[in-house]
Amino acid sequence: MRNHPNFARRALLGAAFLALAALPVAPASAAATDGTITLRAKSADVGVGWTWGDGVLHWHGHTYPFTVKGLNVAAVGYSSVVAHGTVHNLKNLHDFDGTYASSTGEATAGQGIAGQALTNANGVRIGINGPTKGARLSGSADGIQLTLR
Repeated sequence: MRNHPNFARRALLGAAFLALAALPVAPASAAATDGTITLRAKSADVGVGWTWGDGVLHWHGHTYPFTVKGLNVAAVGYSSVVAHGTVHNLKNLHDFDGTYASSTGEATAGQGIAGQALTNANGVRIGINGPTKGARLSGSADGIQLTLR
């Protein structure tokens, strides 16, 4: 069975689903959506790695570009993602900036899936998910910095 050509991909996808299932998810009725984001990021890791990219926050009828920087632990490989998400508890625009604690799950072998639950010191919460490309396995708690431009 281990020699089956899809074994590695299935193992990676299984690990991702387990990691994604462990992410904290608030029920839709528990928090109103204050905005949405689109995020484009890349990650490169060998145990400890780096994530970089950019995105756009849609809030109160306006569009605000932002940058993404972060440190990853417990990951191996390289991937890129274009993800979409919802923003909760954003009362003031300046509360968006900051370092977000992140619970992450990803499994990519050619194409895969990633999900992330982010929270910053101002209480802003962001849930994102999207398809990935590359070759990477991650299931960790990371820190990611989002900064409005």
